[in-house]
Amino acid sequence: MDKSEKKIIQTVESLGDDIIDFTCRLVKEPSTLGNEASAVELMKDELEKLSFLPVMVPIDSSVLSGHPGFAEVPWKYEHKNNVVAVRPPDGTGGKSVLFNGHLDVVDPEPVSFWNTDPYNPVVQNGRIYARGAADMKSGVAAMTYAVHAVERAGFGLQAPVTLEAVIEEECCGNGALACLAAGYDADAVLIPEPLGPTILTHQLGVLWFKVVVGGKPVHVMQAPAGANAIEKIFPIVQALRKLESELNASDVPQAFQNIPHPINLNIGIINGGNWPSTVPAKAEMHGRLSYFPGISYQTMQQRIVETIKSTASVDAWLSENPPSISFYGFRSDGHSVSRDMPAFDTLNNCHKILTGQDAEEYISTATTDLRAFHFFGKGQCTCFGPTGANLHGANEWVDIQSIIHTAKTYALFLSRWCGLSE
Repeated sequence: MDKSEKKIIQTVESLGDDIIDFTCRLVKEPSTLGNEASAVELMKDELEKLSFLPVMVPIDSSVLSGHPGFAEVPWKYEHKNNVVAVRPPDGTGGKSVLFNGHLDVVDPEPVSFWNTDPYNPVVQNGRIYARGAADMKSGVAAMTYAVHAVERAGFGLQAPVTLEAVIEEECCGNGALACLAAGYDADAVLIPEPLGPTILTHQLGVLWFKVVVGGKPVHVMQAPAGANAIEKIFPIVQALRKLESELNASDVPQAFQNIPHPINLNIGIINGGNWPSTVPAKAEMHGRLSYFPGISYQTMQQRIVETIKSTASVDAWLSENPPSISFYGFRSDGHSVSRDMPAFDTLNNCHKILTGQDAEEYISTATTDLRAFHFFGKGQCTCFGPTGANLHGANEWVDIQSIIHTAKTYALFLSRWCGLSE
């Protein structure tokens, strides 16, 4: 590092308490689906406090509905915003960067599994415990203060920098897509997902689906004369498990061959029936299935439809009353990119100069907002962020030093990718 970069790193270190404080304030906002507004407003206020000029970018289904990346969802888009701030360049010759982080979190219920209130951050043993602490409000704080640290150290940048905090990453990705469609893009896109100081090169595709099964309601004393809609779901789940096994056993890309079970089916919701002594007339289940890069969303849709129809055809009731199958939310194809990209090399070198080690490659069995930028943006995009655990589970935590390391690495990346100006 030269003298300028050392000053930037020292500035990040001096801002450590502010980064952790901002993380804790963000996690106090319970920004589950439909409740993101307070976290978005807090992000806007923080950007203004740091002298950025944030703007709200709405998710407008009337604008996005024709976009190939738009995910249909069962809720309405009214007053749902992302927040974006662009720092204009102070010179010329550098390359632009966009930092993207999501503010939405998954529901912490049942809170009985938590040792503490999930929205009251607890700092203990070098960690922050709270819902969203890792996934991914600490990353949002790190990226925000990385840009601020460069300015605080007294430097400008030769290319524009975009700070983007979005919603609905956990269910569809329409937030990031709305920002991209509004024109926010860059030569490099970095997302501080809590996957550790790694460079993501491969991620799976993910889709959501819903199956509705009709039954025949009768009093339980005449149960054989009815059709139990809940029980009719059981063979469908078994058939989908067989599909999951088939996907894990054939045509596995090389990048995923060392992962024991890369493709995962999850039956996340089951609803049905209305009375213990009445055979249920309706049941529905919602599921998530992943799939390998190179397979299209439409192909996986068809595989699921064919699997369910085949199962229904051998059941007398279901063959006469076929299940309804629909898709909503995630429609995110997977992707694979080479590790040998200029932005990745720059990021790796920034990490290496701080640690003495190369960043490991990350092969993801989930999806991230990279999907929008990879397929519809112009930049080289990857994830690099803090280290945490229990994402989507109880007692989620993030390592504090990893948050600061992410901010330092991003600040160095700004110096080398965008270029400093005095």
